[in-house]
Amino acid sequence: MNLKRSTTRILGGILATMLLVAQQAMAADGAAVGPEDGEPVAAQVEDLKKLVIDINRDMFILEEDLLFPANTQVTVFLSVNTGQFLKLDAVKLKINEEVVAAHLYTDRQNRALERGGMQRLYTGNLKTGTHEITAFVEGMGPDQREYKQAATLNVEKDSEVLALEIRIQDQSSNYQPTVSLVEWE
Repeated sequence: MNLKRSTTRILGGILATMLLVAQQAMAADGAAVGPEDGEPVAAQVEDLKKLVIDINRDMFILEEDLLFPANTQVTVFLSVNTGQFLKLDAVKLKINEEVVAAHLYTDRQNRALERGGMQRLYTGNLKTGTHEITAFVEGMGPDQREYKQAATLNVEKDSEVLALEIRIQDQSSNYQPTVSLVEWE
């Protein structure tokens, strides 16, 4: 069962129940003032809505912590410093010979990456130990030729968060793009 969907359903049910109770209170009293503190019911409902939004935010943070604890978390980012020698079409990421992420790029996404944007390609969990990370990059290279290149990095996962970056850069010395995997310190 998806924790986020369950949490959203529960919070939605709580909000709906609170709104129903507030409406019934207004109808039963025939007044717009709450029985306890003289605060208008509409203001109480707004306070409850704000509370539910705060709870939803806290639940999202808790979900992230539960699904990706720091001692097993791995995150892979993609950065592009090209434009002259490569038009990016697709990236595929393998961890220990298993495909964990794949993405096809639109022209708009390419422009955003070329302007300095960075994409979070993958977030997941890895047990401690040595792991092989491989990134496969496809696109259109110089002279409109298909371009395919892979980069592999063996990493040692410990109890800290592991952050990696797939860097795609133009290399003017040989008029080709290069692909590298870099571990963030």
